[in-house]
Amino acid sequence: MPAGHATPDNPNAQTPLAPSEGSAVTEAPLVIDAAGWLSGGRRVESPNADERPAGEAICLAVIHAISLPPDEFGGDDILRLFTNTLDPAAHPYFAGIAHLRVSSHFLIRRDGELIQFVATTRRAWHAGVSNWQGRSRCNDFSLGIELEGGDAHPFTDAQYAALRPLLRALAERHPVQALAGHSDIAPGRKTDPGPYFEWPRLVGTGIPPRQC
Repeated sequence: MPAGHATPDNPNAQTPLAPSEGSAVTEAPLVIDAAGWLSGGRRVESPNADERPAGEAICLAVIHAISLPPDEFGGDDILRLFTNTLDPAAHPYFAGIAHLRVSSHFLIRRDGELIQFVATTRRAWHAGVSNWQGRSRCNDFSLGIELEGGDAHPFTDAQYAALRPLLRALAERHPVQALAGHSDIAPGRKTDPGPYFEWPRLVGTGIPPRQC
């Protein structure tokens, strides 16, 4: 872990205050550097990543939703899951997932805080068994973005205000041609980001929602 970066046990280290849920927020422009990291962003590196296949273009961004424990917000258990430090005894639900080795490139919390776990140049383990327009192994050619939330909850204005500039930055750095939900690449197995996700709010980000 690079010096000065936050960890699950010290999540507030060098992290600016984020606006509260539902408050007015400003969409500040973001930049992804050549190494695949968000410049100036909060970084909590996950070991659950590897190299993409040689020559594989990044052409898809996938929107997920996650909350740990389910339907509870604001804790650091998502960070612990992605860094293999989740305590299986801390909650009954965790006993069934603590062994998983998963990650996402980004997480956007309810207050709009943006956290990066994996460089965009590398393969995060977010998609699982998946297919996009006849192509399997979506992790090979996609970027994963988790929103703290769930199928039964609308997402916050702060989350959309963080997501839109992130998508613009990704489109500037990589040849991303399409935007999909986890449910689109794993139908019948996954339902996120769910019915409350407002796809029209992503128009103008440089990536067409749910189409190539």
